[in-house]
Amino acid sequence: MQNFLGQDGFIWFVGVVEDRADPQYLGRCRVRCLGYHTENKLELPTADLPWAMPMLPITSSGISGIGQTPLGLVEGSWVLGFFRDSNYAQEPIIVGSLPGRPSEEAGDTGFYDPNKIFPRHTDEPDTNRLAVNLKDDDGNEINPHLALELRRATRITGLATADFDATKAADESDIVASDTDTWDQPEIAYGTIYPNNHVYESESGHLLEFDDTADKERIHLYHRTGSSVEYNPNGDRIDIIKGISYNITSSHNLVNIDGRSDISIGGRHKIYINKDGAADNNYDIQVGPNANINIQVDQGDINLVTKKEGRINVNAAGDYNVKVGGNYTIEVQGNILEQAVGGTSTKTSNVTGAVIHRGKTIDLNP
Repeated sequence: MQNFLGQDGFIWFVGVVEDRADPQYLGRCRVRCLGYHTENKLELPTADLPWAMPMLPITSSGISGIGQTPLGLVEGSWVLGFFRDSNYAQEPIIVGSLPGRPSEEAGDTGFYDPNKIFPRHTDEPDTNRLAVNLKDDDGNEINPHLALELRRATRITGLATADFDATKAADESDIVASDTDTWDQPEIAYGTIYPNNHVYESESGHLLEFDDTADKERIHLYHRTGSSVEYNPNGDRIDIIKGISYNITSSHNLVNIDGRSDISIGGRHKIYINKDGAADNNYDIQVGPNANINIQVDQGDINLVTKKEGRINVNAAGDYNVKVGGNYTIEVQGNILEQAVGGTSTKTSNVTGAVIHRGKTIDLNP
């Protein structure tokens, strides 16, 4: 029954990946197989080992790049497979990898990672540390994952919100303060109990966790720089961005916040509305009942400028109070009209210096 795969029996092998730089980009690996290949690399160099084809799960199509790429193995990985050419043993197929508990670092002979990168740890299981969460008899973590330690060490607390000071208006009424408060980045909610945390980690340190530990359920995406997105057990989402955050939206951006929103900015903040100059693209701010708009500049100016015959309109349903600590200068290119409708216009000036009115005609009692 030659030429029919499996009819004359499967020839299985166990081996170690020594090279994965497949020139055909198929995910193939050079594997040194126990019982078939010597450990002596002078007799059988890594470059002379046959290329082993990976077997993909049915969740990957194996055609046109659809599904997951077959690039999970690394040098030093132990694998199980079979020879599809039977006893010729020149066409190995990799069925899967075999985790273990390495007892020594990579050596110079065959059956080791030639680059001596893997295994990264000895005397502990190959299962990711985030999935295992080893602890001693006192409940202390043993060899916690580096990413977990970095996240705990770089957690930010005591972030201040805006502070608006109490003061008096021109009519001596109180302007109520809106004092600052602080908020903290939530504590890292990691509390895995094996075997509930499903972890993927790449060689450079990118991480993906789906933790199903009871009352500690999380989803965590982590970039090796420390940037991350995490969903905590209570549904909180924590975004950490170690670089610049870019948000590019081709259409609309709709945001609804039922609670509060606090933003603390260490640098500048610019908003450019209606950059294309279309009609009726206004910048509208509406504050509901029983709340104020408070603007405080600790040291600097507040400047309002309109161009191309634009107007500044102020409609106050109640009093209009202006309190000036220095000079009050108004320059008008046209006319000044002050009109009291339904009441009496009274002006009282208490100054220690001069009061100067200039005009072509000044009517005091027209």
